[in-house]
Formats: sequence, structure tokens, C-alpha cells
Amino acid sequence: MKTFVLPLSDSQADLATVGGKGMSLAKLARAGFPVPDGFHVTTEAYRTFVAANNLQTKILAALADVDASLPATLETASASIGSFFAESKIPNDLASAITNAYTDLNRKSSIENCKSVAVRSSATAEDLPGASFAGQQETYLNVQGTEAVLEAVHKCWASLWTGRAIAYRIRQNIPPDSVALAVVVQLLIPAEAAGILFTADPVTGKRDEIVINAAWGLGEAIVGGLVTPDSITVDRSTGRVIHRETAQKQVMTIRTDSGTREQPVPTDLQNKAVLDDAQAAALARFGAQIEEHYGVPMDIEWAWFSPPTRRGGGGEGKFAILQARPITTLGETPLEWNPPLPDGVYMRTSVVDLMPDPLSPLYATLGIPAMVEQMYPLGRRLIGGDPVFPDGYFTNINTYAYMNAHFKGSAWGWILFRMLPAYPRLLRMLVKFWREEAHPGYRNAVAEWDGKDIERMTAAELWQAAQAVVNAAGYYTGALMFATMGASAGSEGLLTKVYEKMARRADDPPAAALLMGWDNLPARAEKSLYALAMFCREHERFGAYVLKADSGQLAGELAGEIVPAGQAAGEWFEFRGRFERHLDSFGHMIFELDFAKPLPRDHPEPMLENVKMYLRGEGTDPHERQKASEQRRIQTGENAKTRLKGFRRWAFTKALNWAQSLSEVREDALAEIGLGYPLIRRVLHELGGRFTRAGVVGKAQDIFWLEKDEVARMVAALEKGSTPQDLRERVVQRQAFWKKVKAVTPPPMIPFKKKYLGFNTSIWLAETEANRTGESLKGVAASPGRVTAPARILHGPDDFSLMRPGEVLVAGTTTPAWTPLFAMASAVVTDVGGPLSHGSIVAREYGIPAVMGTGVATKRIQSGQVITVDGGAGMVELK
Repeated sequence: MKTFVLPLSDSQADLATVGGKGMSLAKLARAGFPVPDGFHVTTEAYRTFVAANNLQTKILAALADVDASLPATLETASASIGSFFAESKIPNDLASAITNAYTDLNRKSSIENCKSVAVRSSATAEDLPGASFAGQQETYLNVQGTEAVLEAVHKCWASLWTGRAIAYRIRQNIPPDSVALAVVVQLLIPAEAAGILFTADPVTGKRDEIVINAAWGLGEAIVGGLVTPDSITVDRSTGRVIHRETAQKQVMTIRTDSGTREQPVPTDLQNKAVLDDAQAAALARFGAQIEEHYGVPMDIEWAWFSPPTRRGGGGEGKFAILQARPITTLGETPLEWNPPLPDGVYMRTSVVDLMPDPLSPLYATLGIPAMVEQMYPLGRRLIGGDPVFPDGYFTNINTYAYMNAHFKGSAWGWILFRMLPAYPRLLRMLVKFWREEAHPGYRNAVAEWDGKDIERMTAAELWQAAQAVVNAAGYYTGALMFATMGASAGSEGLLTKVYEKMARRADDPPAAALLMGWDNLPARAEKSLYALAMFCREHERFGAYVLKADSGQLAGELAGEIVPAGQAAGEWFEFRGRFERHLDSFGHMIFELDFAKPLPRDHPEPMLENVKMYLRGEGTDPHERQKASEQRRIQTGENAKTRLKGFRRWAFTKALNWAQSLSEVREDALAEIGLGYPLIRRVLHELGGRFTRAGVVGKAQDIFWLEKDEVARMVAALEKGSTPQDLRERVVQRQAFWKKVKAVTPPPMIPFKKKYLGFNTSIWLAETEANRTGESLKGVAASPGRVTAPARILHGPDDFSLMRPGEVLVAGTTTPAWTPLFAMASAVVTDVGGPLSHGSIVAREYGIPAVMGTGVATKRIQSGQVITVDGGAGMVELK
């Protein structure tokens, strides 16, 4: 007889039967921990539902062409599978089993006024030591009545096939035909407060500290990032609270008659600590006991509720344990940030601003060395001799990129007697060098390989092509460090000083106005999106379809050949052709310097969101904005010249011409770094496919998790006809370490020095860990103005579709590929960067406040949190 439901603590509740979440809850309940009562809807129930509706073949067919690196394919497959589930019915015997279990649960509930349930998905491959699937499937709270419970179970089953869940399983190498979904139905605790407990510090890795996050109401506000919770650190051995941060909690999730909703936290509770020291100690004891029961550090969801007469915080109450899973990103020991060379001085600055995340192993061992190696021929070309750099000039520490700024005697000799004397000549030729040599040379190097049929190339030829184009990209990036980055910083600094001291009056624009309004590549990309919006506006029915369609779905449709129902073929193919030309022209602008990261052409959804924004009449016409900035630039310069005479006029004109010649090409030069990246990624994916077919990696994208020497050995083995070494386990280990270090804020300087070489390091470095505390973040004042608005945390292109007009864009860093988002943003805040980074320049162009280099903005700020950005003072106030 088939088992469709089981009691929550049933001994049969194993992974295969009730999924990871259900198994964990059963284990907790059997051990006597205060887990709300409930029951499991088993994986047998899911499989029966799938079989009864003939869904499995349809599911596998929909997944056949999915690529985890292409979100459009994920969303297309998810939408198809979702429609299959929506059209399917729960068999009568299965529905009866669920209904009877729900009725029995309500009848025996011992919690006063607790008749509602939480319905939670529990997959067979979640909450495991190597793969925490937290948040990948759905949870439904405050569900009441048999029909509502059946509907919630039905939706949970369908959530096994959301785009993010499909992508997660692909990255974890979990076959789609091996998964099934159980559902946990539990009494919903009338939580007065809730949160998360970590039995080891998830950031530092310390095992002797327990970290508690707490907020008012149900725990969804914390999980959804809607509220900044209180943070409490408890000493494991003594139960003493050793650190406490009480946040201003503005939002809480509460129960309603038909579900849940967010509402403002009552004024008297906003700044009140959710848990007192005694409650925190009691909860920490539960955490320590649960870790001892499991034998590994745990991530635990909890709730606190009191009798109805005691509602309002404090006093008597009870804790309930809602979930417990291993902390999958915790290493055996805390990370150590030791300099590779004892006398090295390592900084996250210069081109490192374009590498905010940990590096992929292949970029660290192929891309970074290529950039350093190519600086030698650059030095010979521009200065007339081999440059002398510090050992390990660019390197990585815990996979984060750093630049070694410790110049020894020989390096200082080269700087003083070779580079500085050549600098006047360099300043005259740098722009010409970029326009006539560096940029065309890079383009030609790409064209040499771009026309080849990569599917017919041998593994050795593919590897040769990848290295050749990576070298070309390295030469070009090195050229920018010589020709635009440093020179731009120097020229803008000089112009600012000359303008401020000699020409500016109180009501004049700042010096930055003299360097704005160029018709550069990012500006042309935005104009192209605006033109697409105007096309949609001219074709009313088509425009209405674009506005209504999900951007992921629309991107998938544009990649195919089928005209959506109800749309005119002529309009559809005209728009598709224009959009393809846009991707060809602008889709290579990098999000990050690491070529393992996807490109805008791989993530067209943000571009489509921009088209929708302009189509709705929001944002500013980019033609008008650029023209206004251009006129302001010209007028400001002319006004300054009319006030000056003699030497002052000559000095200002020289500084202005120098700075403008560089600023005109700066964004174009930066935007073209990714010129060869589509080819690099295409070639490496093809090579990774060969490795996959040889059975030595799980999927083509895993090639980015290999090191250069490993790829070379695998290529050599394939060329000899032998089987390369199986590196699948090594890839999994590296991915786990990457996830661990991604959660950590790297030190901006190792060892940290407030001053170096006579300069205040805060001028060009991100803030330190000290920015983790307090009600404000300090950073670099990058663009003036003051804005109070909700924040939107964007970790990368996967998040871009979440951005909404008027929000504050908060990111690790930005590059030209991020420019479309500036049209939506009311302000910009970044972890890394300075006054001359891309984000600063574009923010000033758009006239929005910007604070760069906060160090920890993406970790301290939550999406939806209202913050105040003061771009003139370089401060971000947390509400």
C-alpha cells in the first residue's frame, strides 16, 4: 500500500521519503526539541501525482535545452513545466489522505489559538552537508482549510521546477529524473518574534560563538531581506552575550485572515531588543544541543511565542524550532589573510576594482598572469624598456584579487629614471595609442579566431585560441592601466585643483561637469534601448505585450523562432532583429573582469526592463540628458576661460584639454575590455563540453573551476586519445570554498596601513571591517546629493531584473555593463571603488548621489531597507 502521509516524528521519515527538510524536522522532533506538530506529504505522493497526470516525460523534454548560464532557457523551461502542473489534478485517494491528516492535526493541536498551518516544500536533495537548498522551493504560511492546504501542496510540488531550483540542481550535478518533492505541513506558531541562529559564526568561522538574528513577527521578513534584524553573539561555553547590535526594525510579517502580509513595526518596538540576554542564552543552549545532536555546525530557524496575555515582548514564553540544516559554507578554520610575501603591501585597488568577487580558478591562473605578462611588451612599446614590477604584482589571497604595491629599489629606479622622464611624451600619445594601436590590435586578434568553426577544432586548437584571445585581452587591459586609468586620475585631479583655485565661483558647477556629456559606448547602448522602447510605443499592441511579459520569458521568446500568440510576425521579427543588433554591439561589456562571469548578452533581461521603463514614460531621454551634459561641459569651460588671463588661462586650458582628451575615451576604453570575452567563453565552453563527454567534469561550465595547468594536462590527454584525470570532486570542493569566501569581506589592504608612501590610503581603498557596526557606513564621496529611498542589493546580473525605478543601487562594484541600471537608480552605493571608478563617473553623469568603497554595503544593507545616501559627505545612513 502506498504511503502518502506520515506523522512528523515517524521513524520512516528518511531522506528518500520526506526530503531533507522533513527528515531534519523528524529527527528534531524524535529528539524532543520543541518542534511544532505536523505531518509529511511523502515523495510517494508527489510521484503518484506526476504519474497520474503523465508529467515526467513532459518535464524531461522541457529541460532538454536548458543551460544554467542562460537564464532565459531556465525561465522558458520553468514556465512550461508550471503550466503542466497547473493543468493537473490531485487524485482523489491522495487528496483524501492529505485532508484527513490535516483534520487530525487541527483536532489534536495543543497550542492555543493555533489552527493555521505552514506548508513547506522538502526536496530529496536539500539541506545536505554539501548542498543547502534553502529558499529554492516555496513555503506558504497561515494556510487554513482543506482546500487551501491542497492548493498549497499542489503549488509546492510545482515549485520543484522554478528556474532558480533547476539552475541550483544543475550546478550541484543533480540529475532531474532523480529528484522528488515531499511537503511538510506544520501548525503555524503564533510567533511574536523569529529569526535564525548559527551555532558557529558564519563569517569568521569561530566555533566558540553562537550568532542569533532576531526580528519581530514571523521569520519571513528576515528570510526575504525586508528587515535588518538584531544581531546577538553569545559565548558558547558561558551563555554570556558578548556582542549585541539592536537594529531599527521597520517591517514585520504578520498573519492575516487570508495569509500573511508585511506591516510597519509598532513605534515602541522598532528600537527595542527582540531578545533579552536571558532569552538569548536559552536559545543558544538549544542551538548547542542541536549541533551536538547532529555533530556539525547548524543553521537553525526559530520562533518565540508567549501566552496571549503576555504579548508584547519579554517575560515568559516558549521557543519553537522550525528548521535546522548544516552550515554548508563554513570551513574547518577561519580564513587567514596573510601576505604571500612577508614584505608585500597588498591592496584591492586599481584594476582590482573590476574584480569584486572571488576569482574563478581559471581566471586566477590564466587571466591574471596574462595581464601581468603582457605589461612587459607594453612597457617596451611605450617607455622603451622592460618595466620593473614588484613580485606578484597582481595576485590573489583567498581567491580575492590584490595588487602588490611594495616597490623595491630596482622598481623605484625604473619609475624615477625611465617612466617619469617618458611621461610627458606618454601624455601626448596615450589617446592616440589607444585609438590607433591598442583597440584595433585587440579587435584584430579577436577577428583572427572569431571566424573559425570551433566545433571542428581539436582540443589543442581550442586551447590555443583561448590563450591567444586571453593574451590579447590582457595586453589591452594593461594598456588601459598605462593609457587611461592612471592618466585619467591624474588629469582629473589636476584639472579639479586648477579649476577650484583659479576659475570656479560659488554658483559654478563642480569640476566633474567639465568631463561629462560624451557620446561614448555606454551612452550609445542606452540610446539603443531607448530606440527599442520608441519602436514598441509606435506599435501599440506589441508594446502592450512587451510591458506585460516577464522579462525572462520575453528573452527566451526572442531567442527562438516562434512568434508569440496574438503578435504580428512583422513587428515581432523587426523588434527581434533590432534587439539582436543591440546585443551584437553592446552585449560584450563586462560585469566583472573575470571571464568566468556571464556577459550582458547572456543576461538580456535587465535591458528589456530598461525598455519597459522607457516605454512606461519613466526615466530620462538619454539623448536629451547627454546633450544637456555636453552643453554644460562646453559652457562651464568657456565661462572659466573668460575669467582667466595670461598664465592662469594657459594653465587652465592645458589641464582642461588633457583631462577632456582622456575622459572622452575612458568609458569607451573600459567598455571594450570584454571585446574578446564572447569568443573566450564560447571556446572554453566548447572545450569544457569535450571534458564533460570524457567524463572528467560534470558540465561544460566546470572548466572555469579548473586551473590553467589542469586544463593543459586534460587537453594533452585528449590529444593522445587517453582519458584525462577525473576532477569532478575537485570542482565541487572549489565551488564550496568559493561560496565560503564570497560571504566574507576581504581586507582592503594587507597589512593595513592608514598611510602608505606618505598618502592617506582611505583616498583609494574601500573601508575596513570597522564599517560592520553602527548606524552608518563610511565611504568615498563620489557624486554629490542626498537621497532617502529603499535599497536594492544586486550581486550580479542574476539580480538585475529585481531593480525598480527610484531604488538605491547597492553593489560590489559597477562596470559599463551596469550603466542601464543607473537610469533607474536614485543613488549608488558600492563595496569597492573610488572617485574615478566607473560608478562614480556615471553617477555624476546622471546627477545622482554616489558613495563608493564602503567595504561592506552589500552585507550590511538589506534589499527593501530604507537608507539615506549622502554623496557629498560619503556617508550612508541605515534606517
